[in-house]
Amino acid sequence: MVEAIAMDLKSRIDVNKLPRHIAVIMDGNGRWAKEHGRPRVFGHRNGVKAVRETTEAAAELGVQYLTLYAFSTENWKRPHAEVNALMSLLVDTLHKEIETLMKNNIRLHAIGDLSKLPSSTHRALLEGIEMTQHNTRMTLVLALNYSGKWEIIEAARQLAAAVQSGTLAPEDIDETRFAHALTTRGIPDPELLIRTSGETRVSNFLLWQIAYAELYFTPVFWPDFRKEHLYEAIIDYQHRERRFGKISEQIVK
Repeated sequence: MVEAIAMDLKSRIDVNKLPRHIAVIMDGNGRWAKEHGRPRVFGHRNGVKAVRETTEAAAELGVQYLTLYAFSTENWKRPHAEVNALMSLLVDTLHKEIETLMKNNIRLHAIGDLSKLPSSTHRALLEGIEMTQHNTRMTLVLALNYSGKWEIIEAARQLAAAVQSGTLAPEDIDETRFAHALTTRGIPDPELLIRTSGETRVSNFLLWQIAYAELYFTPVFWPDFRKEHLYEAIIDYQHRERRFGKISEQIVK
């Protein structure tokens, strides 16, 4: 029954109007675990299936980039046991899912202050990136130890240093040059941002890049997020009119 619903939703998607880049705030693992009477890490572990299904579904449709908000700079404030469990889970997942990424021709990429990750996590991440670097079907971007404010400040520092050294004139700083100083350089801005769990905020995620993204909020907790939920979000996106400051009459249909 669930598979039939998913197939029906998939058939309603216009593959000629897919967002090139979908970003996801994977939220609700802890509350999902609490509802099941289990510790928070239980929710994180069950969220791995949602990552796999969402990644495979996006690749099958023809989405070019999928960015998942896996760990924010603020998440270090969580209990040490939970943070350690998350880092360990990330290492295990990277090792186990490389085969899936290779089978689906998906390239792994990462953004964030990666140098601050535990050595084992950083090493597993770099290994995954190297092993999948020649895959071409889709790029899966993991945002790890990431913060939109941190990224913007780092870009500003980089440009300020270039001005100070005399290699860049202040008047030459524009949107294109600033975007190139971000960790997402070379990646198109997301057209669709999905957040699970019913929360309706962007939580310091891709603040520069989502300036014109369509925001989609679903009450579904991340561990329960499946292909059909991704399809619903894309269908909703395709029914919106993206004007970019223009009026409806100026939009070419």
